[in-house]
Amino acid sequence: MRTLLPPGWPRPKGYSNGIEAEGRIVFVAGQIGWTAEEKFEATTFAGQFAQALDNTLAVLREANAGPENVARMTWYITDKRAYLAALAEVGAAWRERMGRNYPAMAVVEVKALIEDQALIEIETTAIIPR
Repeated sequence: MRTLLPPGWPRPKGYSNGIEAEGRIVFVAGQIGWTAEEKFEATTFAGQFAQALDNTLAVLREANAGPENVARMTWYITDKRAYLAALAEVGAAWRERMGRNYPAMAVVEVKALIEDQALIEIETTAIIPR
């Protein structure tokens, strides 16, 4: 994968403007912050974010992929203020699980998610080199 950064643009923090890749594509459905048993153990944004990442990585492992293969993510959040207040914890959870991999990303505030207790849903596309 190659990070795309147009000349003169500042380097983004925590994401990439674009990614170029070739290989097998893996699409991961929106993952929320509940456990494999569909229970919400975390009630905070940061806790649900960490669980949603764990769920995403579990699905990727089924395709023999990992965080280094993630090319794109879209985060759907229900509370922008809660997200911004949790940035330090979100960053720590990201570094612990994803390392220094920064895919192309979008964060979208939504009115609600299908599961009432969900605070975040993460949709992911990964590319596994041939």
